Amino acid sequence: MKRFIEGDDREQVVLFPDHLEDFVGDDNPVRAVDAFVDALDLIDIGFSDAAVTGRPGYHPAVLLKIYVYGYLNRIQSSRRLELEAGRNVEVMWLTGRLAPDFKTIADFRRDNSKAIRQVCSQFVMLCRRVGLLNGDGVAIDGSKFKAVNNRVKNFTPAKVTRRMADIEASITRYLSKLDAADRNEPALPPAKVARLQERILKLKEQMQELKAIEAKVQDAPDAQVSLTDPDARSMRHRGGGIVGYNVQTAVDVEHHLIVAHEVTTEVVAGF
Repeated sequence: MKRFIEGDDREQVVLFPDHLEDFVGDDNPVRAVDAFVDALDLIDIGFSDAAVTGRPGYHPAVLLKIYVYGYLNRIQSSRRLELEAGRNVEVMWLTGRLAPDFKTIADFRRDNSKAIRQVCSQFVMLCRRVGLLNGDGVAIDGSKFKAVNNRVKNFTPAKVTRRMADIEASITRYLSKLDAADRNEPALPPAKVARLQERILKLKEQMQELKAIEAKVQDAPDAQVSLTDPDARSMRHRGGGIVGYNVQTAVDVEHHLIVAHEVTTEVVAGF
């Protein structure tokens, strides 16, 4: 096997172990993330301070660095960020080998959303000062992001009408089967008749629920209701449709840096 390059033995013990610093070059963008976050006054910006009692928590700077790193590398999921913190050398260097769990990362983003937006604004101003953004031209584009709200739990007037019609048709079909059972008693056993009657009762309950939802849809400003994620809206997407959000982004045409972004529930939106 001398014709091939061979790796180190996994059982080999080294006297001087490798340093994380050796794996992060001087020109690595992760160093810019580290310097930028360390220069911020996080408490003044609005990030929550450590709790006085209870188990010590992570410093806001550590969680913010993870969030910014994920933003730069298109890692949106908090579970993915948790995974990267335990295996990615760049994230290990950035956090000092700290590995917060996904819930901690998600709660940080939820509880400090306004402060994170302000950090983004300061980053844009920094880019302007160092000449990375000249403001001569920006490109604007939008993307539809799927929400956790299933399409089945999103209602519009047309959807409510269609589902009511489906339920009415199901009730009619089951009633016809019961009538057939009365005319031909041996054809259907009593247990099946009981199941049909139970199914009819459930369908009637669903009809009442739909009527309540119909009233909410009529009262909604945009005639649309989402049960799981109330802010999500049904939108056309790639020839079909999704329940989600419309994210608009403005990018500097020269350096491809994000100048501004906005999340909206409008089907067609722009700056």
